[in-house]
Amino acid sequence: MRCVVLGATGYIGGRLVPELLDQGHTVRVLARNPGKLAEAPWQDRVEIMTGDVTDAAAVTRALEDTDVVYYLVHSLVRRDFVEIDRQAATTVATAAAATGVTRLVYLGGIKPDSDHLSPHLSSRVEVGEILLASGVPTVEFRAAVIIGSGSASFEMLRYLSERLPAMITPRWVRNRIQPIAIRDVLYYLTHAATLPPEVNRSFDIGGPDVLTYLDMLHRYAEIADLPHRRIVPVPILTPWLSAQWVNLVTPVPRAIAVPLVESLIHEVVCHEHDIAEYIPDPPGGLIVFERAVELALTRIRSFDVTTRWSDAEYPDAPSDPLPTDPEWSGGSVYLDYRERHTDASPEAVWQVIESIGGEHGWYSFPLAWSVRGWIDKLAGGVGLRRGRRDPHRLRTGEALDWWRVEYIERPRLLRLRAEMRVPGGAWLELSADPDPDGGTLYRQRAIFEPHGLSGHAYWKAIAPFHGVVFGGMVRNITGAAEANPVRAEENS
Repeated sequence: MRCVVLGATGYIGGRLVPELLDQGHTVRVLARNPGKLAEAPWQDRVEIMTGDVTDAAAVTRALEDTDVVYYLVHSLVRRDFVEIDRQAATTVATAAAATGVTRLVYLGGIKPDSDHLSPHLSSRVEVGEILLASGVPTVEFRAAVIIGSGSASFEMLRYLSERLPAMITPRWVRNRIQPIAIRDVLYYLTHAATLPPEVNRSFDIGGPDVLTYLDMLHRYAEIADLPHRRIVPVPILTPWLSAQWVNLVTPVPRAIAVPLVESLIHEVVCHEHDIAEYIPDPPGGLIVFERAVELALTRIRSFDVTTRWSDAEYPDAPSDPLPTDPEWSGGSVYLDYRERHTDASPEAVWQVIESIGGEHGWYSFPLAWSVRGWIDKLAGGVGLRRGRRDPHRLRTGEALDWWRVEYIERPRLLRLRAEMRVPGGAWLELSADPDPDGGTLYRQRAIFEPHGLSGHAYWKAIAPFHGVVFGGMVRNITGAAEANPVRAEENS
């Protein structure tokens, strides 16, 4: 069948596309920033179109000559996400009806038995209602916590369990949850393409276990071979305070932690399992919680995490292209430029460049980077804890600590765009070029485009530290390449 995936650059969409391809479907994706798919292993097997889901013309073009549309878009971290999601769903519903689409598939969240839903849950429900009322046969899958390597819910559970041997938690940790493994979510999504046309409804989907969040924390610790966690639920921690704690302890930023925690204050358990009438349970049955965690940890430990929650753009990050002209847009652009010759080969230097960040650090003044990361987390930013997907290889569009990989020209140039909270746009470029006299010329550029007076003041305030931070990076990166030339060249 001819399928369109809206949200292919996200956590679920990036995993769904190869599943559809493997089942023989043709796939088209609509992406606001197609460059993020440049290194997706399946990008040469799909048709990629540029456009936003709120752009009616772009959506209509993408949906022409299509059978099935997967709607996996959610503006969770946008402050105006309710209105954006409403507009996007309406645009897609209208275009689907006009272009003759035969099936819409949407992944939402389980609706709790409560009249007072969080804005996040209310928005998910509203999107489902808009699509179901489109006149196009629609299936809405409603899931609670998704357990899989790289999912925001799993990362929150993992970091809370691994970093805190003891914790005081809000009373909602005793609420019941029905988690589902990412493999089972993908199983339902792919099989939805062939549902009969008379099916136009929502279905709750969940794994075989109904647990409390407290149970999940204890079971994760046991599976990960951690000591027993001491957890004391108390009634005084509000969802907002809980989200601030999650923001500080885990890589999940406040903008995502708040709606996630708000969802957990309700019990999210399947009300029915009617989907089994149309899509039988997977062979061997739905995956139990312990097995789902084991599978996720295996992927993480083998560096085989194909998509992560952080693959989505962070809302407050600058989206403009790199300003290369000092007079760009009539404004000022600050530049810290450094270069250094090294006897190490270009391949050795590139190996160090592409391995930067995460557990390898930033090769200068670790305390300064750590403090800046904590400041960013306290301000509601992403901080340094997003880490890396793979310890040695990067992909265009993925998150790297508080940076986003904007461009890679392997094995020569890496450009990173900052997603920390700063009054302007910031980029960091690292490059390795063969020196005509032998060895390598390592070049490094830190670029800052200030926004307003606060941006100029920010650059002036941190400029005195550049010699230590950026100068240290130059010396230490070239030094690391010189110290391990054989290993680097073997892995190039």
